[in-house]
This record gives sequence, structure tokens and C-alpha cells, in this order.
Amino acid sequence: MASSEPLSEFIEQCRIEVDHSLSAVLPEESNVSPRLLEAMRYSVFNGGKRIRPILAYAACHALGGSITQASPAACAVELIHAYSLVHDDLPAMDDDDLRRGKPTCHRAYDEATAILVGDTLQSLAFEVLGNARLCPESELTDGVRLQLVTALSQASGLTGMAGGQAMDQCATGSVLNQQQLELMHSHKTGALIRASVRMGALCASAVIEDELKSLDHYARAIGLAFQVRDDILDVVADTQTLGKNQGADIALDKPTYVSLMGLDQARAYAEELHHTAISALSGFDHTADYLRQIADYIVRRSY
Repeated sequence: MASSEPLSEFIEQCRIEVDHSLSAVLPEESNVSPRLLEAMRYSVFNGGKRIRPILAYAACHALGGSITQASPAACAVELIHAYSLVHDDLPAMDDDDLRRGKPTCHRAYDEATAILVGDTLQSLAFEVLGNARLCPESELTDGVRLQLVTALSQASGLTGMAGGQAMDQCATGSVLNQQQLELMHSHKTGALIRASVRMGALCASAVIEDELKSLDHYARAIGLAFQVRDDILDVVADTQTLGKNQGADIALDKPTYVSLMGLDQARAYAEELHHTAISALSGFDHTADYLRQIADYIVRRSY
């Protein structure tokens, strides 16, 4: 698909591709625990935007690769993201009742099942990267698969998403400065977004270190912009549009970019991050246009 085609068409192609891969790795039935499998599928196929898989596909495309090459990366990052949301919604964490307009996993099933869903989705993500029989349309070398496992594990653990979530839990009720807030969100939200871009790039047939560095600068900026926009939407959007409870961060007394900067300044900061992201792609030609358009979408989305 040429980059001249609309982003909406590329997004739809990516969603079809990753959903096909996810359907293949999540079986229709289980002799071990049908209820667990049902809850896993409920949590994965619940209307997510698929931003992280789309970024993986777009990064692969930017380096001249076929998007099917990036399917293991796209599938794995979405499984990790889905697991993180299931655990994030638990009563011990944010205690949310709604996710994407539907009851959260622990409300639709129960807390024990939700914990097991997260555990199982996490292990499945790494099986997708290591098992060549899953996503067979993608032909990746063992060396690339190892790099993907390393990138995703680092982005998911202590130095990434889980560490950021722990910081978030400790920060509830606290007042953070901008540097502290960015440190937290660069881990909690940004690490997996950066990994999505890096992993997609690694799936392309040829990638050099300078390109990876530029893509990482891009991904870091849009990762922060994504969180700033989330904080703005928590204030200005309604529950129906968001698909989750509006004002949830305020109710939990969590530090946000809006509480720190005010609404207008947060909007201005999102635009600044958008400019940084676009500038990071200056060395890429039109094949990176989808990445540029995704940056536009992230700072202007309504949910």
C-alpha cells in the first residue's frame, strides 16, 4: 500500500491484519479452561484502537518492509497492552468498571479470572515472538526474534510499563513536577509505544542504527503526547465518547498534565511534542508518511 493513500485505509488494513493474527493465536476453544479463554478473547477483541500494532506496521513500512513481516511484533504488543489494561482496571489498581464502553474484565467475569487473563496474555505475547508457527506469514530470523523478545520484555517490566505503573500507584495524591510526571509516563505509557515502533522497524529487511535512533525520538515524543492527550480527554470528553469513566484520574487524585499545567498549557505541550515527533522523521521519505499522520491523529483524537 502506498503512503499516498489515506491513513484511514492504512489503519483499517492494519486492524484487519492484526485481528487476523490475534484470532489465529487465540484459539476458539479450550479443553483446559473455556472460561479463561473466553475472558481472554473478551479482553482482546473489545474494540481497541490498535494504536500500538498500527505503529509497528507503520514503522516497518517506513523502512520498506511489508506489513505482514511485522505481524508477530504487532500481535505481541497488543497482547501485552491488553494484559496491562485488564490488570490496571482491577480493584487493587484503578478499580474501573468500564473499558471501551463495556464492563471491565473483572466485572464481566471475576477478579481471579482477570488476573489469570493478564498472566496468560503476557505469556502468549512472548510465545508469538518465539514460535515461528504462529504468524507464519512473517519470515523472521531467529536473531530478529531474539531482538524483539528483548525489546518487549524491557518495555514491559521494571524499566518500562510495570515500573511506570508502580510509580503511578505511589504518586496518587501527590504533586509531581513536569520532570517527575514525564519520567512516570515515559515508562507507564511511553515504553510500550517506543517498543512498538522499534519492533516494527526491526521486522523490516534492512535497518541501520541511525534510523532506529530517529524512530525512537519520534516514538518517545508521541508516547508522551498520547498521555497528555489522554489527560486532556479525561477532563473535556464524556464517558460515552471515552468508553470509560470520565474524570477517573481526578476522582483517584492522580497527578496529570492538566492538573500540573492547566488545560490550555497541556494542549500547547501536546502540539510541541507533535512538532518534535515530526522533526524526528525529517530524514525519512514519503514511506514514513503514515508515522507522520499517526502523530497528527494522536494529538487530535477524541477518545
